[in-house]
Amino acid sequence: MLVFIGSYGPPTEPGVYTFRLNRETGALTPLDEVAGYQNPTFLSLDAAKKRLYAIADRVVDGQRQGSAVSFEIDPAEGKLRTLRWEGNVDTSLCHIQRDATGRFFAVASYSGGKIGLSAAGANDTIGELLDVKQHEGGSVDPERQDRPHPHSVFFSPDNRFAFVPDLGLDRIVGYRLDTDAGKLVTHGETALQPGAGPRHMAFHPNGAYAYVINELDSTVTSFRYDAENGALQTLEVVSTLPADFGEENACAEIQVSPDGRYLYGSNRGHDSIVVYAVDPATGKLTYVEHTSTRGGHPRHFSLSPDGDFLIAVNRDSDNIVVFRVDRETGKLAFTGHTAKASKPVCVKMAFFPL
Repeated sequence: MLVFIGSYGPPTEPGVYTFRLNRETGALTPLDEVAGYQNPTFLSLDAAKKRLYAIADRVVDGQRQGSAVSFEIDPAEGKLRTLRWEGNVDTSLCHIQRDATGRFFAVASYSGGKIGLSAAGANDTIGELLDVKQHEGGSVDPERQDRPHPHSVFFSPDNRFAFVPDLGLDRIVGYRLDTDAGKLVTHGETALQPGAGPRHMAFHPNGAYAYVINELDSTVTSFRYDAENGALQTLEVVSTLPADFGEENACAEIQVSPDGRYLYGSNRGHDSIVVYAVDPATGKLTYVEHTSTRGGHPRHFSLSPDGDFLIAVNRDSDNIVVFRVDRETGKLAFTGHTAKASKPVCVKMAFFPL
């Protein structure tokens, strides 16, 4: 299994890292480091096509702008080769995802309040920018929600819709993906509790439920998903923190286990992964445990495709931490293995044939 890390950093330093994960021990072996890009933070991985995609910043006329980098993956050596570096939305980016057909890429600009849709170009690279949507408005927090802050874009399981958790609006903005025109068509909005600050989203493997982790009030909101109409119906809101924790915290990543039995979320401040069991009949969550991420500010984590491992990246302590997942209980056990990377922000992993 290969593991890819995106990070904050200047072009003069490594920003994208590749490791090999030993599935017997959980050890990470460094394979490659790529420099030359400003803040290549969030990644999108297409293992079948041996492609890795990263967002990055460019400075044009003194202003930071977004760009996207396409890499070819050498599975045998774990090396990355740059195929294309393309300008994108005219503000810096925070998230990227490829759609299920492989024809489109969606990006989010937290600072600019924008969503972009790009075409796949030659040789499975990120090509021209097709469409841009500008969000408007704000919510109740005068410091963090004075304007829109779309934090991510997630395609629905059937690839018909794109959902954008907007931290600044306390809303999930829905778009219909018009594949013929290459456009995002406004579809509707789902309101969350005031001051929630929705950040990232995960669909249940059965397609019936969706979950959003809320950065500002440290909660997870569960939804029933109406696939036919592309609509979200709120089921419940649960805290990501222990009842006796009163210090500052901000949530980051959320994922559902491949078998759909458990949901995981990261706390920055409490510096933990919270685990919930998922009721398959209702989609509702039951608390299982908190596990320390053994570092500061767990900006992101990923579950392995088989559900056996969870890897967390701690931005402020510059470490990558490997946990083994008990697939029966959902609980995490530290493998004893860590690795170093400067200000890691995102981790992706997949199996590759040798």
